[in-house]
Amino acid sequence: MTRYGLTDKRQILLVDMNSFYASVEQAQNPNLRGKPVVIVGDPERRSGIVLAASREAKAFGIKTVDPIWEVRQKCPQAILVRPRMETYIEVSMHIREIAKRFTPQVEVFSIDEMFLDVTGTERLWGDPWEVARKFRELVREETGVICSVGISYNKLCAKVCCDTKAKKAPEGIWEWKPEDIEREMHPLPVRELFGVGSRMEKHFHSRGLVTIGDLAAYPLHLLKKRFGIVGEVYHLSANGIDYSPVTPNTFRQDMKGCGHMMTLPRDYESAEEVEVVMLELAEEVGRRLRRMRKRGRTLNIMCGYKGFMGGFSRQWTMPDATYMTRDLYEAARKLFHQHWDGSPVRSIGVSVDNLTDDSAQQLDLFRDWERERRLAYTLDNLQDRFGKASVMRAVSLTHAGQALERAGKIGGHYK
Repeated sequence: MTRYGLTDKRQILLVDMNSFYASVEQAQNPNLRGKPVVIVGDPERRSGIVLAASREAKAFGIKTVDPIWEVRQKCPQAILVRPRMETYIEVSMHIREIAKRFTPQVEVFSIDEMFLDVTGTERLWGDPWEVARKFRELVREETGVICSVGISYNKLCAKVCCDTKAKKAPEGIWEWKPEDIEREMHPLPVRELFGVGSRMEKHFHSRGLVTIGDLAAYPLHLLKKRFGIVGEVYHLSANGIDYSPVTPNTFRQDMKGCGHMMTLPRDYESAEEVEVVMLELAEEVGRRLRRMRKRGRTLNIMCGYKGFMGGFSRQWTMPDATYMTRDLYEAARKLFHQHWDGSPVRSIGVSVDNLTDDSAQQLDLFRDWERERRLAYTLDNLQDRFGKASVMRAVSLTHAGQALERAGKIGGHYK
């Protein structure tokens, strides 16, 4: 391999809350402890898939995204629980505050995962193993949730270490040092490398790269020739090299885009029905842009057909950056009618990127931008204060509308 300076001497922890949603439910309801608990969406609205499964449920082969009918086949005695997203977010924030007791360098990776950089805290808390033990104990005492901890000299190795070793370790903790990579990480299937999905796994397999070690030994120039700069990233990752820092407030950094996608409760067969949902999605995306004080110029639309049988994804760069629902909707509607082949629609999404600051607006002789801006922000303030259902378009009350039903949810799931 190409020789890179392996000077990274950090101590990084990746903390993963085991079966997080299910663990929270078992912690807060003693009657569920020791039983196969499965957190599922709403089957009546075609979101009836597994969001999380307890350790007891996993023993029956139940996996995330399994449909409910399959859960009932694998484990008839499984206890199906509706998600409580607000509660899970509160517990996640509590756990993050526990992490900050050990170090200010805490990066939230997802609702149930976070990185901690504990480099230089040895005099306060001891070595990384001691930090991991104390952290797990505090989380268990204060929230009832069990977590696993991967320890390594960078974020990537800590993540892979946690997923493949710590979760199976009796103590729930495992550590990889630089000298452990060849012995412990390289024999793993290439799909275990962070960033390698099913499609990339097939690409690697077609080249005879079955393990992470195979990828690490593969000539760098061939990876770069086939995958460009991403090929070098895979080369570095497979050799246990990752220079990315633990970054607090990750989600407060400038975002490059925002969007919403929805699986419809039934297949929509008419353009008029799809347009209702596109308008609602454009409303939500515009609201998020205004909250970010951003305008977007490139609009993307994603459309999935019935039975996962095809669909399309297209984008269009608008003449001016905007956050107005009207503009976003008209652009989405135009793209939809240009590319829709008439098939029943199962899912639809709208997103915007190519963002700019909301600091200036091109004036238009035939449009009162300032009046529209004030109206948009007034409606946003009303919804922030009284809830999303307080002000909405009349079309959302039709049979095709979804905004009213989703108003009481977080991320499409029940609060």
